[in-house]
Parts: sequence; C-alpha cells; structure tokens
Amino acid sequence: MPSGALPDPGFSEKVVHLTAEYWPYARSGGLAEAVRGIARYQSRFGVPTIVVLPFHRSIRRTFPWIEPFCELGVPVGPRWERAQVFRAPASPGTPDAYFIGHAEYFERDALYGENGGAYPDNHRRFAFFCRAALEVLPRLSPGPTLLHAHDWHVALALIYLKTHLAWQPYYDAVGSVMTVHNAGYQGRLDPSVLSDLGIDPSHYHWRFLEWYGKLNLLKGALVCADMVTTVSATHALELRTAMGGFGLHHTFEELGNRFVGVLNGIEMDLWDPSTDPALPACFRPGNLAGKSACKVRLQEMCSFPVDPTIPLVGMSARLVQQKGLDLILEAGITDLPAQWVFLGHGEPRYHERLRALAEAAPDRVAVRFDFSEELEHKLLGGADMLLMPSLYEPCGITQMRAQRYGALPVARRVGGLADTIEDGLTGFLFMDYRADRLRAVLERAIRAYADHHGWRVRMRDAMARDFGWARSVTQYQEVYRRAHRRHAQRVPLPKA
Repeated sequence: MPSGALPDPGFSEKVVHLTAEYWPYARSGGLAEAVRGIARYQSRFGVPTIVVLPFHRSIRRTFPWIEPFCELGVPVGPRWERAQVFRAPASPGTPDAYFIGHAEYFERDALYGENGGAYPDNHRRFAFFCRAALEVLPRLSPGPTLLHAHDWHVALALIYLKTHLAWQPYYDAVGSVMTVHNAGYQGRLDPSVLSDLGIDPSHYHWRFLEWYGKLNLLKGALVCADMVTTVSATHALELRTAMGGFGLHHTFEELGNRFVGVLNGIEMDLWDPSTDPALPACFRPGNLAGKSACKVRLQEMCSFPVDPTIPLVGMSARLVQQKGLDLILEAGITDLPAQWVFLGHGEPRYHERLRALAEAAPDRVAVRFDFSEELEHKLLGGADMLLMPSLYEPCGITQMRAQRYGALPVARRVGGLADTIEDGLTGFLFMDYRADRLRAVLERAIRAYADHHGWRVRMRDAMARDFGWARSVTQYQEVYRRAHRRHAQRVPLPKA
C-alpha cells in the first residue's frame, strides 16, 4: 500500500463507479475528471476500485487496444438486447475500466447529443447502459460491492437495484452512493416512457419518481441511494434551498444527514507548473520568472501586444449559460484595461458573440473554440487571472488549477468557488448575478494587479494551496461507511 494510504475503511466492499464519462476515455466537462480523480486516488490508496462507462465511438477510435471481455443479454423493459463488454488492461495503481458496447446506442459522434440538443433516445441509451452494467456486475465484483453512481445518466441503476433486483441475494447486498455533480440536469421525462424503461407504474408517485407531472430519474436515485453527495459543502447547502435546488430542494432537504458535500480535488501531479511539459517555461512560487515567459508566449499566440503591465484574463469553460456568458457579454468588459482570452466550445450563440468581440478588438480579445488539455495548460500558465462568473458552480475544477498556476480567479461566490477561493487573498469574489457587480470586481482585480509586490504575494499564496484528492478520498471512505450501515437497515421504498 502506498505512502499516505487510507486507514482500514471498516468494510470490505469493492467500489464500482458507474459514469457516462471518464477521463481520458470520454469527456465533455468536469464530470469525467472528477470521477477520474476519485477513482484514481482510491485505487492509489489501496481501495479496490472499478469504473464502468459506455463504449462511446470516440473511445473505440482513440483506444484501439481496449479488449473484448464478454457478451450478455440485457432485459430493458419489454426488450432483450445484446451488450458487448470491453476491458482496458489494468496498470498498477489505477482502477480497472470496463466499457458497455452497443452499436445503435453508443456508435455516435457525441456523448449526449449534437448541435446544441440532446439525443431524443437518451433515456433508452442510458437505461440499457444501467441494466447492462448491473447484469455484468457479479462478474466484475463477485464479492461485497458498493455502487457509486454519478449524475442522472446512471440514476436508473440505483432505481433498478431497489425495484427489479431488490430481492435477488447478490443485488440485495449491494450498497449505493449517488453523487450529484450537476443538479441542473435531472433526466426529466414524460411518464409515457415508464414501460419503455421497464419501471412499474406503481412507482410513479410524488414520493418517488413523479415530479410536477414528469418522471424524474435523478429524484428517483436520490430516494433509492443509501447516501447522496454533491461536490462541495456550499453547494450542498444551496441544493436545499428553493433558489438553488433546481426544483428538487424538498427532496434534498428530506435526505437529512444522508446528504453531504465532499469537495472535488485536482490531480496535483498533472497540474504542476514546476514540471508541466506543455509550458514554454516552468515556474514555482519561489521563482516566478517562468510565469512571465509563459505570459509573453500567450500574448504572442494571441497576436496581442507583449506588455507585462497589462493584465491578461483567461476563461476556460464550456460556453453555456451556466458559466456566466450572458453576464460577461452584458458587462462590456472589453472597455476595461486588460487582455482577454476565451477557450472552450458550446452554444453557437456564444461562439458568434465572442467571435464578434474578437473581430472588433483583435489586439485585446482572442477566442479559441478548439479546446484541448494542452491549450488549457498554456492558458493557465500565461494568464494573470481566470474568469468564472458562473450562474451556479457545484464545485469547479478550473479555479483550483488556476490558483496552482498563479492565475487568480475572478468568480461568483457560489458552490465550490466560495469554498476554494479566498476573496482578496487568492482571488476576487462577487455575489449578485449582475453585470455591474462583475464589472466592479474586475475593476478591483485590475487595480490590485497594478501593485506588483502585492500581486506576487497573492500569487504565491494561491500556488501554495493544496487542492489534492487525498482529503476528498478520505471523506468518501466515511460516506461509504455510512452507506454500508444504512444499507444494512434495509429501509423500504416510500409508498404513495
């Protein structure tokens, strides 16, 4: 067991993570990296860990060495379908990864949808995935098992566990944890699909699966799970409120002490400016010369004037409403004395408006819609600030990476942003979701940047913060212990 291994968790279950995406195999946002961080560090600390995800087309094309494992029949509602299961050869200190294949469902260009919309059969795709994962589970983990599900795409796995499979000895012994990474997406469906998903209509009532006349899969998983987590302590409080609970605040409240916040982390070895091969020059808190070189290179890449006295503000995010794009566009930020770099892709309307800003001020605004890990490393290495005025942000990962690279976040005081940024010390925070408040905090940050000595003190403080996964993984062990104890009580599903 490696140095820093976790103490005896007090139970013997193997942890099986069920997820729609997992880095480096499939990624659309922070979910893939969060699940990777949890699973990788659990495995590194000696916890037996498996990850199961769909065999998306992008995985098949990019990782040709993934090998067949088995085939099996899968019952989904009135249908029997065939699943192909694949396996990535394991390496020391990493979790085993298995993939559920089905040509009709997963041989597609995107994970969830195209052209800004969702695939209309996503409910069938993920119902099949959940049932297939459960069917193969006894082969992957024949002994005691803890199923850790991530977001609505895999919510049906917990629902099936507590309904279809509840009285089968193997499945009856499987404990469960549901982690809500983004409660804005819940799997809300017309109740007419109940039969298609193989769900008994008797479960469609207000205490279980019904939500304002809709079938709500996330709600159902919250009811079924032995424990529920979200990705920061502040967001756990927000989800219990009418303003922040996305219509599920009553359900989150009713969970009581079954619901806790566990802050995500970052992979400190992969996001380390002192050794990062993607940077033109490396740097550390005690020697920031390389940071200046990274900024010069970024300014050159963007065709900006090379000027150390002007702050360079970066944004690396999905270009969607949640990330505060409307606020940025309304605030008229390009009038401020700074340079701006936007990296990401998302909704076409934001692409168009950001492109127009860059065309109007090419010496101060640059946009890159071809997001890549390498570009994000270069952006954080060269930027002085990171812009995150999110409408909501359950945890956020980029603000932690940015601080590690001496790019101080300018962010809204919500969710994990509030938990990981110290206003005035390691970044700059504002509260009200208003354009004038964003502009005011940017003006405050730009004034602070003019104090060269004070800014370097802030940079060093931010870079010294420990956002590693060890603390989070230790907290998850406690969550698993609590899930184990509750599962042993055999709490029945609520009746209508």
